[in-house]
Amino acid sequence: MKRIIRYVQMVLFMVIIVHHHGFSQKSGIEQSPNDLNSVFRTLQNQLEISKKNPGQPKKIVQSHLKLGEYYHSLGLYSEAMEQYNKALDQLGTDLNDTLFITLNNNIGKVYLSLNNFELAEQHFTETLNVSKGIKNDRGLAVSLGLLGASHEKQGEYGEALKDQKESLLLFQKMGDQHGMAMTNENIGSIYEDLEQFDLAYQYFNKAYQYLEGKETVEEVNVLNNLGDSFRKTGNYTAALEKTSMALEVAKRLNDLHQLESAHKDLSKTFAFLGDFESAHTHLLLAEEFNSAMLRAQNTDQLNVLQTIYETNKKEAEIQLLKEQNKVSRANQNLLWVALFAIAAILTILYNYLGRKRKAKLKIQEYKQRMLKAELEKKAIEEKNLQQEVQLKTSSLSRYSLHLSQKNKILLDLANTLRNVAARKNMDTSEKIKALVKEIDFNLQQEQEWDEFMTFFKEIHPEFIKKLSTLSDNHLSPAELRLGMLLRLNLSSKEIASILRVTPDSVRVARHRLRKKLPIDQKDELVNFMIDL
Repeated sequence: MKRIIRYVQMVLFMVIIVHHHGFSQKSGIEQSPNDLNSVFRTLQNQLEISKKNPGQPKKIVQSHLKLGEYYHSLGLYSEAMEQYNKALDQLGTDLNDTLFITLNNNIGKVYLSLNNFELAEQHFTETLNVSKGIKNDRGLAVSLGLLGASHEKQGEYGEALKDQKESLLLFQKMGDQHGMAMTNENIGSIYEDLEQFDLAYQYFNKAYQYLEGKETVEEVNVLNNLGDSFRKTGNYTAALEKTSMALEVAKRLNDLHQLESAHKDLSKTFAFLGDFESAHTHLLLAEEFNSAMLRAQNTDQLNVLQTIYETNKKEAEIQLLKEQNKVSRANQNLLWVALFAIAAILTILYNYLGRKRKAKLKIQEYKQRMLKAELEKKAIEEKNLQQEVQLKTSSLSRYSLHLSQKNKILLDLANTLRNVAARKNMDTSEKIKALVKEIDFNLQQEQEWDEFMTFFKEIHPEFIKKLSTLSDNHLSPAELRLGMLLRLNLSSKEIASILRVTPDSVRVARHRLRKKLPIDQKDELVNFMIDL
């Protein structure tokens, strides 16, 4: 699910790249303020030129569309919606035009970015119906993919799979390899959310076959997803290979988001391998790239807003000069024009300052999230320390119990032998036989088990109760003893020694106990007892 918003932004950004040759060929490359100003002014100039030809309304629609897509790619949703609505107003009632399909889907994407799923799906559904009406397979495929993305974000995986698979069939029909790649990746993401990692890997791999060697953000994203699939199935070597490939492509693209994702995934994989030093190093790098990405995003937004403000200010000043040249009849009219210009500037300045304040709040929220993550990390470390203390306490109790049993038997045996040695002219054979009987008798006593039960209940107070309730069949005292010894992680040989039976008998007893408990065939009986 983490890739849906990225998918929507990626689609928008790729559309902008197709429309404007002045853009960077790699969407991950950061643009300087001058580049941003250049792009904005180019789009603004195209809009002004198209407005001078009212006889060609579609060019005006396309100019508004491009400017809206540019705003959307920077996260300026209100400005994007304004441009899209202006384009729809210019388009009029011609709902069967392919431009309407693009515009309506783009409006739905804005609502999807804002998690307003109801309005987003209204626009996607409307576009889907229009596409069916004019038999526009591409519009239909894109609308189905966006509907699937909305369902996935809401956890409606059945509907999401249905929409994405219908979209995939349409892209296959058109022979659109990019569309097939993106849709296969979307389906893989859904199966990953469902923890069906084998199916997720199949679809991610299909997507990668179309994207391999393209040196695009999409290729990096699929490689990261393949690495996730291997990591979640325990194949850490393959996970490291795929994620490292993703990192190298992301470095060449200089895409901050993908660099952060790759380092974060490498951190997780190294942690599973027990290489915590490497895991910590990659985690720090991920945090650095995330901070850089947020700073770049905020800077881009502020630069564009500043450019919008300056452009509007200049337009207001130019308009004022024109009015001064045109209107010479009355000073009163000139005053009204000046007041209007000042009011416009103040409004723009107010909006600019408001957005700057929001950007500052976002940075503060990010710092709070980082602090929360650090606290959660410390809580996990404290919990692990407590578990380690409990384990040592358990080991000490087990050792004390065995020592107590051994010492008691040896003490009784020593006392008896002293008595035999002190008496002269005594039939030692009979006495030894009696001693053997006494040893056998002591070995059959249950007092040591009572002490064992006392120690065990102090360390694991809920274990016996949980074990008894898990079985539909009544567990015998011997089976409960076996369960407790397994909970202490003793081997069959050690258990046989304590219970005074053969290891084969212990294996039979373990098999019978396993049958009475709800254990998956792949799970170990010892692990099941330890997890109780």
